[in-house]
Amino acid sequence: MVDFCPKCGSLLVPKREAGKTVLACPKCGYVKETTASSSKNPKTMISKKVVHSERDKTYVISSEEVARTLPKVKGVLCRKCGNDEAYYMIMQTRRADEPPTRFYKCTKCGYTWREYE
Repeated sequence: MVDFCPKCGSLLVPKREAGKTVLACPKCGYVKETTASSSKNPKTMISKKVVHSERDKTYVISSEEVARTLPKVKGVLCRKCGNDEAYYMIMQTRRADEPPTRFYKCTKCGYTWREYE
């Protein structure tokens, strides 16, 4: 069951106060007691939100893994050796309304670079 604050309209979140579970507004501080008679679900669970940032994610690409899993593209020139074939991977590194970033790895020398649109 989802409850909203009658004062500001924010979502009420479960919180422990004095050994009881209440619904509290994180913005204005409004508190609503939960009871079995006022709620369809008498059990209120408190969960913890885990937030991960992009810095927590690490991508490691070894040369063997690249050869097995990533597709190849021709016509992309390596700046180091002049080879015209590279492995590529497309990833959304910026906001969703911006184009994705293309990562390339030369099939000959292993040089890695990226391109933005």
